[in-house]
Amino acid sequence: MPSLKNMRTEAKEAGLMKLDRLIAARQRIPGGEFPIPVAELCRRYEKLYTGCINDVMREMCLLDQNLPSAIMPLRDNMVVCGEAFTVKSAPNVMIEGEMTFRAQMLDDFKPEGVVVWDTSEDTEASLWGGVMTATAKTKGIRGAVISGGIRDTKQILEQDFPVFYKYRTSNGSLGRCMITHYQVPVRIGKVTVRPGDIIFGDIDGVLCIPREIAWEVLRRAEDIERNEVDIFSWVRQGDTISEIIDKGGYF
Repeated sequence: MPSLKNMRTEAKEAGLMKLDRLIAARQRIPGGEFPIPVAELCRRYEKLYTGCINDVMREMCLLDQNLPSAIMPLRDNMVVCGEAFTVKSAPNVMIEGEMTFRAQMLDDFKPEGVVVWDTSEDTEASLWGGVMTATAKTKGIRGAVISGGIRDTKQILEQDFPVFYKYRTSNGSLGRCMITHYQVPVRIGKVTVRPGDIIFGDIDGVLCIPREIAWEVLRRAEDIERNEVDIFSWVRQGDTISEIIDKGGYF
């Protein structure tokens, strides 16, 4: 006969919410290597454009991989691709411990990464500036996507570093925002970005390509771009719409 203690333990366990599967699904960080080096993968992506890549993910029934449309490049010609290095911050008046945690985060920056910063919809502070840009470059970071504000814009532009952002302000982050996590899954708009996912940005915005399909998406997007070369050629030579469609073209 079970003891009273065991019966209480079993009753307690039965009453607990079983969240293991949900935690595994929501907090899973993808792993695995690509058939080619990450740097080569990124260079090949950077020859493409967001519309083509987005269309490929639509073929895969992934319709919500575009980060909010307010996030745009600092310069129209900026293009970036790299592995997501995620950061989470939130408005906060507290300052103690912030610089130590920030330094730890910067030490953990990895080559071929793109910093993806979830600001918890902050509208007051800048989370990225000139010194952050210089530090990121020395660490081999390829660019930054800030779902919020930046400052030191002239310094960033002088360093020729791809930055995507929502707004500019002279407000610093200390005393206004605090970094709470990094290298964890974050959600920006409708998009969940996990460390290691592939981030691609150009003049039309920023996409998150799930790591598990990034190689497949790249090869399919390259095929589509080659097909589009033919479509433009058919248009220029005066083919009719029907003729272009019959040859596999689209509009």
